[in-house]
Amino acid sequence: MIDFVLHFDKHLLEFVARYGTWVYAILFTIVFAETGFVVTPFLPGDSLLFAAGALCASGDLSIGAMLGLLIVAAFAGNTVNYAIGRFIGPRVFAGSAGERRVRLLNKAYLDRAHAFFEQYGGKAVILGRFVPIVRTFVPFVAGAAQMTPGSFVLYNAIGAIAWVTLCLGAGWFFGNIPVIKNNFSLVTIGIVFVSVLPMLFELVAHRRKQA
Repeated sequence: MIDFVLHFDKHLLEFVARYGTWVYAILFTIVFAETGFVVTPFLPGDSLLFAAGALCASGDLSIGAMLGLLIVAAFAGNTVNYAIGRFIGPRVFAGSAGERRVRLLNKAYLDRAHAFFEQYGGKAVILGRFVPIVRTFVPFVAGAAQMTPGSFVLYNAIGAIAWVTLCLGAGWFFGNIPVIKNNFSLVTIGIVFVSVLPMLFELVAHRRKQA
């Protein structure tokens, strides 16, 4: 799995050679699953989009088709994840009465999470898109916290468009530069590092306000 993530550019080339146009469906499924199910955060996200953008630039894939399909996949995945969280979240957090109530799943925590997403949910949904693993859990927690559906749909759309466009665009412009193409594993690690920066900046700014 680590090799699959770090060298996804090579695997993607193999997919194109082996499956042809079916690769569009494969990429759609991977992006949808990575954002749509809390049990699949290990699937490639940023690196997949970057590699796909590079192949679009070289003519192996269509940039228009990739852009449209993957934005839909990212939006739909988060929507399903949010719906799952909204449906089962309150039931899990509510627990049962008396001593059987699980402390970590106390309803009070869910109420606080709801208040957080109502105030900061837009930033969390959008910025969470750019952080591996985090983007898989943010929509589920937003659903469990009963974030307003209209607000979630709006920020989900903004996040999906921004994430897919920026990552595909980066691959389109930089993915075929020899030094990047020959060191894709290091590029993947760098993408993860850069992806975490917005959340770190937001965390630092939030703590400064509290201080």
